[in-house]
Amino acid sequence: MKKFVMLILFAFVLISSGSRAETIESGIDDQTGVEVTVYNSNIGLIKDTREIRLPEGVGELRFADVASGIQPVTVAVKSLNAPEQFMVLEQNYEYDLMNSQKLLDKYVGKKVKIIDENIYQGTSKELEAELLSNNNGQIYKIHDEIYLGYSGKIVLPEIPDNLIAKPTLTWMFQNESSEVQQLEVSYLTNNIGWKSDYVMTVSADDKSAGLNGWVTVDNRSGAEYRDAALKLVAGEVNRVQEPTLSGMEFGDDRSMVMSSKAGGFEEAAFFEYHIYDLQRQTTIKNNQTKQISLLEADKINIQKEFILYGQNHFFQSRFHEIPKSKVGVYLKFKNEAKNNLGMPLPAGTIRLYKMDNKEKLQFIGEDRIDHTPKDEEITLKIGEAFDIVAERVQMDFQNLGNRAIETAWKVVIRNHKEEDVNVTVIEPVSGEWTIIDPSQEYEKIDAQNIKFNIPVEKDGEATLTYRVRVSFR
Repeated sequence: MKKFVMLILFAFVLISSGSRAETIESGIDDQTGVEVTVYNSNIGLIKDTREIRLPEGVGELRFADVASGIQPVTVAVKSLNAPEQFMVLEQNYEYDLMNSQKLLDKYVGKKVKIIDENIYQGTSKELEAELLSNNNGQIYKIHDEIYLGYSGKIVLPEIPDNLIAKPTLTWMFQNESSEVQQLEVSYLTNNIGWKSDYVMTVSADDKSAGLNGWVTVDNRSGAEYRDAALKLVAGEVNRVQEPTLSGMEFGDDRSMVMSSKAGGFEEAAFFEYHIYDLQRQTTIKNNQTKQISLLEADKINIQKEFILYGQNHFFQSRFHEIPKSKVGVYLKFKNEAKNNLGMPLPAGTIRLYKMDNKEKLQFIGEDRIDHTPKDEEITLKIGEAFDIVAERVQMDFQNLGNRAIETAWKVVIRNHKEEDVNVTVIEPVSGEWTIIDPSQEYEKIDAQNIKFNIPVEKDGEATLTYRVRVSFR
């Protein structure tokens, strides 16, 4: 503790006395390794390791080529080879980057060079000028005359020390080692994220499918990560909304492939999330969208369902006519090992394809899945059935008083397909309800939903009738 206090006092005296500590520059060429862990909440954890020769004593280190989306309060730096001999005394993040306006501001009151070219005569001359102002345009003093602007190229002798060209972390450090320091700098950055996309190819009989998963990493963080060790974290990570400062705006028999043999991802549980570790290095350029194969699975058993959904207000009002209802088409499958799956699937969009009668792959629909653990069922809404038509007719409406209503219904389903189908009718009913005289058996799904299974022969129709009594307390 005493040693630490003495170092701080020494640094303070050094700064106060005007003595200039030696400045060391470090860029991406010093990098010996980088790890990138990307979350699907638009943040990434960067671990940047570099070998840097530092002078002994107090000095300044400019650590360039960091992400412009960096969260400075998350920065941590440590020495891997001499942790007891390296200490950070002060840290700054230089995000006020160089541009022509700021550069000229630094030369107000100083001499600059102006190259005046005449493209018509093919001549060029150099003038020495004093820049008097850079506020809403330049004002120069040339040969004891004042010029409000001057055409030509402005040439500056050098870049001022207090301006930087790219995002830079700056540390005042105390170093007691004569060896090259291996520094690991870690930080969180915004504007880097990932998502999953899946392609499912459905078989001709709609009973099995193949599944390919892809990861898309989108890097807008303002930095490039060369030969990075990439990890992806799937799950909902809680984030704190920081206040702003005033004025600052598988098993042996599986067909699914997700192994390190082809340099793919290896999945593992991680806290209350799942982590996907790429088994090879990859370069993630700034402003780049990169796709990497996540998984391959084949011979997945699927089940196609036709579902007709009712609406809650059907059972509370009188209707003279109800438009024809659309019958939805759904595919279901179990994410389990015996179905050639059985791994946590990150949230994403599944796009479905199927071969037409000319063996050409055609798009048939898409749906989004949430983060799905193993052994859970996945249901995809594909679209609306073209050849199955449903009509709903209110046959009776009675207001029984005491906040009670009884209605009678007829649902006619016509099947124009060349095969028999089963249509599931799901009716949402609120309040206290009783089904009376149903023509088909029903199942109570929960307190407010009932289900009928209606078989319909090819080129045929089937009729469902029932009454429902609803009361509201």
